[in-house]
Amino acid sequence: MTDPIADYLTRLRNAIKAGHRVVEVPASNLKKELTRILFEQGYILNYKFEEDGPQGTIKIALKYDQVSKVNAIKKLERVSTPGLRKYSGHKELPRVLNGLGIAIISTSKGVMTDKEAREQNVGGEVLCYVY
Repeated sequence: MTDPIADYLTRLRNAIKAGHRVVEVPASNLKKELTRILFEQGYILNYKFEEDGPQGTIKIALKYDQVSKVNAIKKLERVSTPGLRKYSGHKELPRVLNGLGIAIISTSKGVMTDKEAREQNVGGEVLCYVY
């Protein structure tokens, strides 16, 4: 697999379209940080790290509206790819849907949202957009 982050986002997209409540993805430190950010921002209901085998897995409980059965995540979009990296300085960080969505940025101070990166005045690689 050449792009594990794209695989992670695709597994989430496919589970949402299929209406699953829980999705399992192979674990890595970057995927754990992405999952933590999605949980803190309210896009997923819960998550759990399981240590089975050499890599481990992440179980993610997806968040749906009780009445209309609509998922909290409307779109997951990969920005920086292995073939074309996208970097932004702290002054040029993207705003997703005029601040309603989030951009996940990999910085020298760790993985964080675009709002946190602006507050800490750090730029980095724009991994994905979530809204």
